[in-house]
Formats: sequence, C-alpha cells, structure tokens
Amino acid sequence: MQKDARKYARATQRNKEPILSVLKSVLPATGLILELASGSGEHVVYFAGEFPKTVWQPTDIKQDALASIDSHRTAESAPNVLPSLYLDVNTSIWPVAKVEAVVCINMLHITPWVSCVALLNGVAKILHTGGFLILYGPFKQHGRHTAQTNAIFDISLTRENAQWGIRDIEEIGNTAEKAGLELADQINMPSNNFCLILKRT
Repeated sequence: MQKDARKYARATQRNKEPILSVLKSVLPATGLILELASGSGEHVVYFAGEFPKTVWQPTDIKQDALASIDSHRTAESAPNVLPSLYLDVNTSIWPVAKVEAVVCINMLHITPWVSCVALLNGVAKILHTGGFLILYGPFKQHGRHTAQTNAIFDISLTRENAQWGIRDIEEIGNTAEKAGLELADQINMPSNNFCLILKRT
C-alpha cells in the first residue's frame, strides 16, 4: 500500500479560487500546462479538475514535495495530472520540451534572484509562441512595497536567507523582455499579491 505523503498549505485554500479566475482568462482549453514549484500538489490537482481537456505537469526540486504531489494526484484520482518531475530551474535542460502555458505560484520570493532569471530564460525556451507564463505572489511596484505587511514579510525572508526577497515587477518585466517574454498584464490579487501575466513573443 502506497504511503500517504500528502502535505497541506494553508494559503492554498485562500488563494486557489482567485488564482483560478485568472487562469480561466488566459489558459488554453487544451494542451500541456507546466507548473513550476508545485509544492504540496494541492493547486495542480485542483486546477486540473477545472481544465479537464488540458494535461498538467507538476514539478518541484524537493523530494518530499514530489511525494506529496503524487499522493494528492492518487487520492484525487486526477486523470489529467502527470506524475511529478524533478525540475531545477537553474539547469540548462528541463525535462519538458514544449508547453502551452506555465504556472508558478509563490516561488520567486523564496529563491535567489539568479534562479528567477534562470526561470524566465528556461520558460522562454519551452513556451510556445503566444503562450503565457503566470506568476503569482507578493511583488514590489517601482521598487516599493504595496503594503506594510509585505515589507515586514520581506524582512523576515532576508533574515532567513539573504538571497531571498520580494521581487520588483518592473525588474521582472525588464528581465523577461531580454528572454523573449512580454509582461502583458499585472492583476491585483487578495492579500496584497499579484498575478503577473507574461506572454512569449
């Protein structure tokens, strides 16, 4: 009998519906959707159920996360969620060749900036022209925090790891443009978060 390795993130229950509303406005009805840093796997299983004609590929860098993803996939009998894959955005070759869209939730502020750059470059290589990368999380605007709670959160992040921190939307946009991605939209989300919609040009 397979061990139940499911993990649960409290934020998932709060943000899955608002994120879903954005995904419904940009994701294709069919095709392969890659999720980077899938974490517990709760998001990918939930979103896949709302897009039954798409196929979702969850990934993560942590072994316990990969086990949790696959346990959620099995428990929910999600037919259009593929077995999880190990994916380190810093590697030059990713285990997925071409995708219609990429979703990445709450990753950029808990990874070094060099990994954020690698993520954007990697996505640009595998994303079909006209496809979207959806980034969700806290972001600065014009170098400034949009809420005091985010400023406090940012301090806690850098205390935990000096290379972590809340990223700036304009810096994301400028870096993405160099990779071949255009910042098409930025959507205000609950709890002082944003969805950034980047398009493969």
